[in-house]
Amino acid sequence: MSENVLKVAGLKVAYGGIKAVKGIDLEVNKGELVTLIGANGAGKTTTLKAITGTLPDCKVEGTVSYMGQSLKGSKSFHLVERKLAMVPEGRGVFTRMTITENLMMGAYTRDDKAGIEADIEKWFGIFPRLKERSAQLAGTLSGGEQQMLAMARALMCHPTLLLLDEPSMGLSPIMVDKIFEVIRNVSKEGITILLVEQNAKLALQAAHRGYVMDSGLVTMTGNARDMLDDPRVKAAYLGE
Repeated sequence: MSENVLKVAGLKVAYGGIKAVKGIDLEVNKGELVTLIGANGAGKTTTLKAITGTLPDCKVEGTVSYMGQSLKGSKSFHLVERKLAMVPEGRGVFTRMTITENLMMGAYTRDDKAGIEADIEKWFGIFPRLKERSAQLAGTLSGGEQQMLAMARALMCHPTLLLLDEPSMGLSPIMVDKIFEVIRNVSKEGITILLVEQNAKLALQAAHRGYVMDSGLVTMTGNARDMLDDPRVKAAYLGE
């Protein structure tokens, strides 16, 4: 039987009278890359923020379990200690810190100095542009460079579960290809990933399973390869 890393059941999120998420179920099993696709405003980012407890004041119902334990009441900064990391939409880098300092912040829960230094060198090897600019303030980087940094920083804590929110947003095609190459490689290393992405084709090509979200509801789920060939997905999300 597959081991659940993340299980969301009956999740509802309402801002006043506006229901952003209307009772969804989803799960991510150990070692899976699962993608959540859908149009703008479908409720995808709200779902990720509900999982991590980073929503503004609103009404949240349902259950979110990580490694078999409820996340209810967990502070977002405690999640990193529990090996749950998120790369938020908009990257969220520490703009007044250097690239190296950002990476070290990603490892703040660790005390293995040699291991941290080795991981920084590993990510500099994967993203040479970050190494070239290692002493540069993160706020001066391009959007693509900031996305590289945000992903590397999140992976510095050696997460069991990595949440990615719109990693390709606003990036050039070349940069999007690089980011997805890294996502696939991280998945091959055995890190469990939940990917929220508007580029449905790339997301489904990379993922094992997919969920389609529309107007706060999950309207379809299945094997990612099968979904690529589904005429409903093609018509709605792949422009075919």
